[in-house]
Amino acid sequence: MSAVLTALACLLVPCAALAGWVVYGLADTGRYTAAMAPLADDPRVREAVADAVGDGLAREAGSGPLRGAMGPYVQDAARSFTRTDAFRAGWDTAHRTVHAAVLRALRAERPEHRPVTVDLARITVRVKEELARDHVPFAHRIPVRHTEITVLPAARTDRLRKGYHMLDIAARWLPCAAVAFAVAGIAAATRRRRAVTATGLGTALGGALLLLAVAAGRRLTLAALPGPPGRPAAGAVYDALTTTLRTASWLLVALGLTVALASCLTGLLPPRRAPAPAGAPAVAAEPPSSPSTPLPP
Repeated sequence: MSAVLTALACLLVPCAALAGWVVYGLADTGRYTAAMAPLADDPRVREAVADAVGDGLAREAGSGPLRGAMGPYVQDAARSFTRTDAFRAGWDTAHRTVHAAVLRALRAERPEHRPVTVDLARITVRVKEELARDHVPFAHRIPVRHTEITVLPAARTDRLRKGYHMLDIAARWLPCAAVAFAVAGIAAATRRRRAVTATGLGTALGGALLLLAVAAGRRLTLAALPGPPGRPAAGAVYDALTTTLRTASWLLVALGLTVALASCLTGLLPPRRAPAPAGAPAVAAEPPSSPSTPLPP
């Protein structure tokens, strides 16, 4: 029974860490925006954004020799824009707006079967203000249009809502269940020190498996992309979002090994003798045996 309870506790620990990371990390707009904000200065992300913006402007210019002549200038302009404060402001506003819209759809008490859309007007206003503050010519003439883009289709939103509700429940109860199983397994063990050592080693093993899962998820995510141009930027985004999860995994490894080592070292200490009760007669030591002397006849 002790072994079963300890194994269940060690299995629930990485699952609880994963659920907590999703609910209290990814699902928090402030933490999500703070994690994504430094990526605005990442060269890999800026290069990917510049390529996407440049390709979009080139498509708007149409085909023909004009498009070929404008290509290098458009790319340079897009790269220059990614180094401005206006790009950083638009980056933060875009992520905050999209994240808030997705959360509202996932946490809705009365879900509506419709896609999640975001209005680009707020992002355009923020970029326009930053450009005007930097005295960019004709920045005040940039039109602000209410353009809605679809972030999540309706079918995908329904699936994500169900998964989010399950993770929300798991993030609340899995840590409590893991602690309860661990305490019950140690209490039911005939050798409790050995049970504590096994619990610590199992926790460390769970943290190591979670680290391997994060690394495997990164490889699978990048392999699913259509081409190599966007993989460096996607890798930077994945690393930024999983920083907290990797930190939690290392903490589980360190905590588990510390508990197991402390338990082993405690077992190596000599046992303490209980003091004699007060008023008990002291037991005299027996004198060393001497060869018996034969009695005279």
